[in-house]
Amino acid sequence: MSTRIELTGIEGIGYHGVFPHERVEGQRFLVDVTMSVRSSKANKSDDLKDAIDYAQVISLVHEIIVGEPVNLIEKLAHLIASEIVAKFAVKKVEVTVHKPDAPVGLKVADIAVHVTRQG
Repeated sequence: MSTRIELTGIEGIGYHGVFPHERVEGQRFLVDVTMSVRSSKANKSDDLKDAIDYAQVISLVHEIIVGEPVNLIEKLAHLIASEIVAKFAVKKVEVTVHKPDAPVGLKVADIAVHVTRQG
């Protein structure tokens, strides 16, 4: 049995980007995480110890958003996906990093990068 867990809009102020002002001023980043997990044990036990603790995943993602700066949101998305695969029992994780206030010279609704990683 497989279950899909979606965590959307995990927000933090990060200092990621290629321009010097992005590293000084920071900006808002939003991350969506979709995890495919085996859920039969949790379904039977109804116990959090047999499931993925959403709060722990959210905390991990937030730590990465506000942590060590990287130049590209592609790199940020890969870092988040890799850490989730390393720390949680997932079959697959999809990570979307949104940088809605990216300094691209024109107003856009959003800029996002999607990464998929197998567990």
